[in-house]
Amino acid sequence: MRIVIIGGGFAGVNLAQALSGQKHLEIILVDKNNYNFFPPLLYQVATGFLEPSSISYPFRKLFRKSGNIFFRMGELLRILPERNEVLLSNGLLKYDHLVIATGAQSNFFGMANVEKNALPMKTVDDAIGMRNRLLQQMEKASVSSDPEEIKKRLTVVIAGGGPTGVELSGVFAELRNGILRKEYPELVGKGSEIFLVDGGEELLSPMSVASQQDTLHDLKELGVNILLKTRVQDFRNDTVFLADGRTIPTKTLIWAAGVTGIRFDGLPEACYGRGNRLLVNEYNRVTETNNIHAIGDACLQLSDPDYAFGHPQVAQVAIQQGKQLASNLERSFKRLDLKPFKYIDKGSMAIIGKMKAVVDLPKPKMHLNGLVAWLAWLFIHLLALVSYRNRVKTLYNWMVAYFTNDQSLRMIIKPQVTPRAPVEGENPEKPGNPGNRDPSTSTSG
Repeated sequence: MRIVIIGGGFAGVNLAQALSGQKHLEIILVDKNNYNFFPPLLYQVATGFLEPSSISYPFRKLFRKSGNIFFRMGELLRILPERNEVLLSNGLLKYDHLVIATGAQSNFFGMANVEKNALPMKTVDDAIGMRNRLLQQMEKASVSSDPEEIKKRLTVVIAGGGPTGVELSGVFAELRNGILRKEYPELVGKGSEIFLVDGGEELLSPMSVASQQDTLHDLKELGVNILLKTRVQDFRNDTVFLADGRTIPTKTLIWAAGVTGIRFDGLPEACYGRGNRLLVNEYNRVTETNNIHAIGDACLQLSDPDYAFGHPQVAQVAIQQGKQLASNLERSFKRLDLKPFKYIDKGSMAIIGKMKAVVDLPKPKMHLNGLVAWLAWLFIHLLALVSYRNRVKTLYNWMVAYFTNDQSLRMIIKPQVTPRAPVEGENPEKPGNPGNRDPSTSTSG
């Protein structure tokens, strides 16, 4: 029995690990990258506090002792459900069961200039690109004699007041208040500003009122300009245009304002629901299919009575769905009754800065902030890393940053990218869908 998993994020990896060692099953994990990475810490790679290898781990090394899990590096181009095959960028692959765990991609809401010019935050490549851009802007600002040009290069606008936007805002503020002053003394007082823009009435909207208020207070204390009840409408000519008519001159817009699902050639329109997420039943089987499943951010499950509009697109949903699907696949092979998925909320958290964080726990209902919440955030994120090596390297880098208020990973590295050639069976006039740019993983896929 062959199970093909597309996407090696939280959902795909947990599914594969739960099926590891089952000799009657052949598991093939497909991903565009040859490594798993930890999305919640991408922003620390982007800001130079962690190197990519601290949050990444090769799939082949991760599964080399499993005995029944095999890795294939490639992109999903088309699903052929009538033939039980998928067309990848490097050939066809047959399956008995197909699991889509591709996560989600950035949603630019149809704004072409924003999509073209803003910096997304979904992959390791995005994080490295952001780090390069930010460092280059500071280097260029340091040799400029035009005050307006310097201010544009030092000003950062972040769209999206969720955990990613909040955490980026906090770390940028601390970098500006610390490292920038030490290493770029010629730029001190030249107008570096950080703007956090969100269309809602509060930051961290899914979290408690106490967390929202603590976050707003801490970010303002760090010097972040918070603009609520408005949204980014355009980004052109080094200017961010807001829906309320205001403009912000800047060279850097970071996009953390929303995600959308990935559409795949071969699946009918009826398979998709809100946000391009695949509609699934309580067992994560895709609507109008018999042996295709979707888990994590890629799916929209409306059968959970506590989440009538679908589960939040967070890591814990992906992890739990991956493990539950593994159990149900095993039960189906043994002709046992399947168990419907029921999400168990384990709480939510966000880090704001050094010794500043917020945590909401559902049972018992509790709100934490400050040092206790910060330590809890560090502990949970260390445990969630996929390998012992990742945990040690990350802990070491965090300790250095904590005791020195500094980090040394500020190198501009620009790898050359070679375009992919089309493969046999792929229509060059129709390269696929937007998801083909990175169908591997996202925050919780």
